[in-house]
Amino acid sequence: MTDVVKEDIEKWHNRPLLKRYSVLYLDGLYVKLRRDTVEKEVIYVVLGVNEEGYREILDFFVGGQESAYGWQEILQHLYQRGVKEMLLGVFDGLPGLDEAFRAFYPKADVQLCIVYKVRNTLHRVRKKDQFEAAEDLKLIYLAPNKEWALQMFQQFQSKWSGKYPKEVQSWANELDVLLTFTKYPSSMRSVIYTTNAIERTIKEIRKRLKPMNSLSSLEAAEKVVYLTIQDFIEKWAERKLRGFTEAQKALQRMFEERYN
Repeated sequence: MTDVVKEDIEKWHNRPLLKRYSVLYLDGLYVKLRRDTVEKEVIYVVLGVNEEGYREILDFFVGGQESAYGWQEILQHLYQRGVKEMLLGVFDGLPGLDEAFRAFYPKADVQLCIVYKVRNTLHRVRKKDQFEAAEDLKLIYLAPNKEWALQMFQQFQSKWSGKYPKEVQSWANELDVLLTFTKYPSSMRSVIYTTNAIERTIKEIRKRLKPMNSLSSLEAAEKVVYLTIQDFIEKWAERKLRGFTEAQKALQRMFEERYN
């Protein structure tokens, strides 16, 4: 780790990027960092999937509390480095993040992470109802098309709104951005309705930072994240994300319709 110098990381942060990415995943994790005191701070991580279906960590940023403004600065930096065209952004429901993303990619779609939404909903449901509610929600996001998904939601709404009005209304309010994935080829839907594509990277970063405990300085944490990312870049170089090969022609048409 000592061989990695700050200049290497800085150069990587500023490398030119591709003009087009089919999907952008945004996610973060909290770690303890030592400055004057020990505080929990976020590590922002951005994963892009290019036109051919290959994954690449586009950038990361360590420090502060997660906010839409923090993401806005990261997205602005990506745009300045060449990322001008995007089909889809996948992230959780952090207030203001949708607007921050659309400020740079107004022609792109937004998909809120369904797995995050389901977990959040079940957390507010009584334990005895959790399994049944989870199965009913599964019928929505595993539906073969949007029309079917809407029917399944109506059933969910009729069944549970009396008992859990706030939770059901929350789904109703966000339904359009929760079902965005239905516009895309079926082969890739299971990897775009959730941020799971980036989760393994997040888990590995957390695992490698754990032995350092709260003794991590900002610079030490950046080195660990940078080296972890390099390992994933090597692994992904020859491996497309599941479902993207079959979807490639359809995605190409979507790019042409939106940007040409």
